[in-house]
Amino acid sequence: MLFQSFVSFVFFVDLKNTRAMALVVFEQSLNLEAPFPMSKPRILVTRAVFPDVLERLAPYFDIESNQEDCIYTEEELREKLRDKDGVFTTPSERVSAATIAACPQLRAICNMAVGYNNIDLDAASQAGIMVTNTPDVLNETTADFGWALLMATARRVTESEHWLRAGKWEKWRYDSFLGADVHGSTLGIIGMGRIGQAIARRSTGFNMQVLYHNRSRLSEDLERAANNARYASKEDLLRQSDHVILVLPYSAATHHTITAAELALMKPSATLVNIARGGIVDDAALIDALRTGRIAAAGLDVFENEPRFHPGFLSLSNVVLTPHIASASEPTRRGMANTAANNLIAALTGGRPANLLNPKVKPKA
Repeated sequence: MLFQSFVSFVFFVDLKNTRAMALVVFEQSLNLEAPFPMSKPRILVTRAVFPDVLERLAPYFDIESNQEDCIYTEEELREKLRDKDGVFTTPSERVSAATIAACPQLRAICNMAVGYNNIDLDAASQAGIMVTNTPDVLNETTADFGWALLMATARRVTESEHWLRAGKWEKWRYDSFLGADVHGSTLGIIGMGRIGQAIARRSTGFNMQVLYHNRSRLSEDLERAANNARYASKEDLLRQSDHVILVLPYSAATHHTITAAELALMKPSATLVNIARGGIVDDAALIDALRTGRIAAAGLDVFENEPRFHPGFLSLSNVVLTPHIASASEPTRRGMANTAANNLIAALTGGRPANLLNPKVKPKA
């Protein structure tokens, strides 16, 4: 039987001089199953998180938290999950098929991210485990940051700042740090989901032409809303664009979408920005292209094998490097954490999470 309410209350029952007390807590918009178990479900929160998020979870769960923010090995994570009903994860934890098989009690994996390539979704589904992510809440913030990287890359912002801090600024010169114009140029977007479309909308104020490549073409209405974006093959987009932004999800199919062959198609004056996932770009090939002037510059928020990224980037002045912070505004990161918490509460209290990645899963009892 399901109940839905908007208040919290305590009631008392007196049966044959035996006094029983039950505290029933209802939260607005959450469906909770009754009768309630005598013990709370046990969960692991794998990384440090806002303390108020832990406070939100506390009425529902017996929590093992990690406010020290240790990075667990896969073996350590597996051991911690053996007696857990749910887990609040981040992209830094790999939840493999082997880990899932070793944790038969696990019923929900709730990732604080849009991407979920750190989780074996097929294995989780076969095991009856619900898996969720946190879409939409970070679309606009990530699009903002894509533009920040694009502008910094095109106009050589970090390169010139380092030069200034090194005490090298002695006079103005006509050719100091000449970069590329953004206004009036052609923007190529590979991956035209919600974030890609948000990036395209922002290009209107720069009077840009927008090309995009996607698994499927958008509707005419969505293309119109995205600054009249035009669909193009990947090859044509790379040849024609002055600035290319990568916003596609990582999968086996998208691994190394950009290799030496794709970089060779780009204009020597072009820039490449990656706010998608590490592994979308062959980083070694990109380093070579930047070093040899095959393309002008790059802006990167994600890397292969991050945080242990390729050291070759550090010797290049024509690349802007940031540590995977595209969604890192306080309101957005709080929104992501609370969305993951909502998903976990729903999954383990008899409800259906709003962001279920495997909707056909048959949840464990």
